[in-house]
Amino acid sequence: MAKIIGIIVVFACVLGGFVASGGKIMALVHPFEVLIIGGAALGAFLQSNPGSMFMTVFKKSLKMFKSRFTHDYYLEVLRLLYEILNKARREGMMAIEADLEDPAASPIFSKYPAVLGDERMVAFICDYLRIMSSGNMAPHELEGLFDMELVGLKEELEHPAHAVAKVADGMPAMGIVAAVLGIVITMSILAEADNAQIGEKVGTALVGTFLGILASYGFFGPLAAALEHDAKEELNVYEAIKAGLVASASGMPPTLAVEFSRKTLYPAHRPSFSELEQAMRGS
Repeated sequence: MAKIIGIIVVFACVLGGFVASGGKIMALVHPFEVLIIGGAALGAFLQSNPGSMFMTVFKKSLKMFKSRFTHDYYLEVLRLLYEILNKARREGMMAIEADLEDPAASPIFSKYPAVLGDERMVAFICDYLRIMSSGNMAPHELEGLFDMELVGLKEELEHPAHAVAKVADGMPAMGIVAAVLGIVITMSILAEADNAQIGEKVGTALVGTFLGILASYGFFGPLAAALEHDAKEELNVYEAIKAGLVASASGMPPTLAVEFSRKTLYPAHRPSFSELEQAMRGS
């Protein structure tokens, strides 16, 4: 909701201030300027990123209006970790083998649809539980393996934000390109045009600069920042999973291992100690 309000505020203040100063909205409506700026930005984006990145950014951008990293989501991740570790401790690591082989059919994983819907996170949890079940890796070796994977995961999660940030940085320049082309058109009709026509063409050219700057600092820049924040929150969940599993591999009981995970989460939506304790009793 806050992001929608932010977009409305940008439009309302910029356009409202323009109209209040005596401007006319239709003076800003120039589809071909938008075509030049938007097309150039899209082309540059496609040149500088893998082919799949456009759809990745598009899907993530749609999800920016409602973050999944909430108090309830964190609690669900912690409850899943506790339940799977508790079963492994009571019945042995071999008892969770069926849960790891087919999480969708697992009575444990199926209780937590928000986590089960994230295939990468489910695979992450299952892979490391399989490694732990082998019993041949020391806790510090397991932690080192976690760290190496998280480095690569960090790069992958932050790539969409970096890609959009580069587009945002280039939008003012794309606006200048549109403005320069507008001036070229103005100069080409200078001999036969009157002052009104020249003023209209120059105004159109300036709109190109305006649109490029507004798109950069009013929309694409904030989108890049939102994508970066989302990536950090997602990575933080993986770090919490790492903390809990490494603690469990070190011999900590499930209740204490999950507490390691809880303390790793960002405090904004982190469940309290008593909330987690009640949730584990419910599990």
